[in-house]
Amino acid sequence: MKHPNWIAPSILSADFARLGDDVKDVLLSGADIVHFDVMDNHYVPNLTIGPLVCDSLKNYMTKNGLEQPIDVHLMVKPVDRVIPDFAKAGANYITFHPEASEHIDRSLGLIKDCGCKAGLVFNPATSLDYLEYVMDKIDMILIMSVNPGFGGQSFIPQALNKLRAVRKMIDASGYDIRLEIDGGVKVENIREIAEAGCDTFVSGSGLFGKGLATDPNRYDTIVRQMREELAKA
Repeated sequence: MKHPNWIAPSILSADFARLGDDVKDVLLSGADIVHFDVMDNHYVPNLTIGPLVCDSLKNYMTKNGLEQPIDVHLMVKPVDRVIPDFAKAGANYITFHPEASEHIDRSLGLIKDCGCKAGLVFNPATSLDYLEYVMDKIDMILIMSVNPGFGGQSFIPQALNKLRAVRKMIDASGYDIRLEIDGGVKVENIREIAEAGCDTFVSGSGLFGKGLATDPNRYDTIVRQMREELAKA
């Protein structure tokens, strides 16, 4: 099943002093889904944000008539403890790393039981073997094209081969699963990534870090350029 392309701004690269406004501006420029990175300083060497911020952001979006979904990427271990908190805080998608769960099937089931769509995340060196038994339980597969923990890293080209492999698995399965990429995505490489089978493109510094902070139309420009490149794929 071919999905429409989604551009997913990663708020990890936004200005947290004006997070609501940054998110509103980029969504009004045509972005499709908010990517919300959660890091615990255990599974990854960084500490970011939790359910309270997700709840506040969801309320802000609702007040401003923004109905785009929130895609929560959990880089935490253990993972089950916080899944219900993020579901309650307004997450629509919740994805986690298989290494962070003792019982992957149970964690996926917990996300579903909480009313969210579920997904697995694969680091650059993580095998895709985990997918063999859970394709019927997931709505999103996220391929990391950097090692998780920090924004602003360079795209790892090997991720393209992984995308192609997952695209074949999804197509063969017949299930309705989105294929997402996260790490180093920008205007210059988004077409090549799409041609490898991706349909959901997380971009942090590629959207928020362009050095155009004084340009009120900066998101319009970048999102339009990304759409133009995707149209060529």
